[in-house]
Amino acid sequence: MALKAVIADHQSMFTEGLQAIINHMKMPPINIVGIAHQTEDLQKFISFQFDILIIDIGIFDSKEMVTIQELKKTNPKVKIVALTQYSESSIVREAFLKGVDGYILKSSQIIELFECIEDVIQNKTYIGDGVRISPEKKSVKKNADPLSTYKIYEDRFLLKQKLSRRESEVLKHIVMDKSTKEIAEELYISNQTVSAHRKSIMRKLGANTTANLIKFALENQLV
Repeated sequence: MALKAVIADHQSMFTEGLQAIINHMKMPPINIVGIAHQTEDLQKFISFQFDILIIDIGIFDSKEMVTIQELKKTNPKVKIVALTQYSESSIVREAFLKGVDGYILKSSQIIELFECIEDVIQNKTYIGDGVRISPEKKSVKKNADPLSTYKIYEDRFLLKQKLSRRESEVLKHIVMDKSTKEIAEELYISNQTVSAHRKSIMRKLGANTTANLIKFALENQLV
């Protein structure tokens, strides 16, 4: 069954072009069921059941963030993708805090939009190329520890979004210095599953040893 999507952007030519592109998506198939060119149009969809909202953050006014919150409250399952030209960290942060699931720039290639949609419908958070949720630091010390400077633009909010619920549970037990066997027994899963989660967590957080992983998790208050 095709997913239902709404596009919110004030440029008619852009929405028409985007609609044509999305209609050619094979996996997952998507039907555009509505277009919003202004705040009033967007508010009409609050009580309308659909799956994805693709919105240009910042094109309307401050009411759009309130509308996003209302939309999420009315339909918690709706996925919101910000497709915009604004990359300022303050705007990105507010968008995620208000309920956005994916954020990409209009300067990106169309394949990134497809990847974003695929991720958000799988309950993942998507951060596009060139998008930062925290301001870029001016400088990094020479020969600094790679782990301490890993993704220096991201804060603990974004780091937590990288981990699934189960990965967060496993990480909590790793920080408590529990063995793979102990974690498996605690969570009623196999040793192999724990090991897979451990590898995934270390990859996502850029840690190459368990000691570094624990240090990083504690320093960033991830548990």
